[in-house]
Amino acid sequence: MRFPHPPPYPPGPERSAELRALFADEARSERPDLTTLCLLMGGVADRALDEAGVDAVQMELDRLAGQLPFRPGGPRSWATALHELLGERLGFRGSPADYQRLESSLLHEVVVRRRGLPILLSVLWMEVARRAGAPVYGVALPGHFVVGFGPVDQQVLADPFDGGRVLSGGDAELLVAGATGEALDPSMLVPADPLDVMLRVLNNIRAWAAARPERSEVSLWAVELALLLPSHPARLRYERAQLLVGRGEFLVGAAELEQYAEVVEAGAERVRGQARAARARLN
Repeated sequence: MRFPHPPPYPPGPERSAELRALFADEARSERPDLTTLCLLMGGVADRALDEAGVDAVQMELDRLAGQLPFRPGGPRSWATALHELLGERLGFRGSPADYQRLESSLLHEVVVRRRGLPILLSVLWMEVARRAGAPVYGVALPGHFVVGFGPVDQQVLADPFDGGRVLSGGDAELLVAGATGEALDPSMLVPADPLDVMLRVLNNIRAWAAARPERSEVSLWAVELALLLPSHPARLRYERAQLLVGRGEFLVGAAELEQYAEVVEAGAERVRGQARAARARLN
């Protein structure tokens, strides 16, 4: 399975609209599938990912799952088996350099490159493990995403970014303390909701694009996909309006600023002033 490796750019308007509609439908389904959402997002991000490419990713995940031992045992045995296969044998892991690449947030690229951000590597870990029958789920620690195996009272954590290293309780405490300076709370160890995971993926992409003004189209599609999730911060509408103005779509951006001002109280007049300023830029 191979994909071309120029910087990913979105597809044309018709294909993009089709993928966004499918993304919205999946996000609002009774049981949203995280892998499907990630691949639909990948299609919105990367015109090179077509239906054949999506099928190739699914087949590769099947193939990887088929290499795991048959039901190796309890949670620790599952975590160890994933670490040995994906981390040690196949080299799936992350590094600080991966934070500089948009591909590190795109599942189809992570499957090929065997590199990615913690959350995307965790999605891959979960999908391979789930297909093999493991009791697996994501755990959204502050600042670092990991995977969990087994019920909470027998939970075993693994860090896919570190090749799937099985974590001790002290390791998890250090990860949280390093990210937030706070103590590990049991509430941080509950299984992550797929839609919350998807929003976190999109937040990572927005942060990547915010540091690269020349890639404002990435900021825009990431915000627009986040707005399709059933639950999202209202401020994303303000962010989208600002992006539109920044890209020269002054009238549309101004209209969105005014709509946002209607639903917020604090700073509403300031937002209306920004809308007037955006329209004035047409003169």
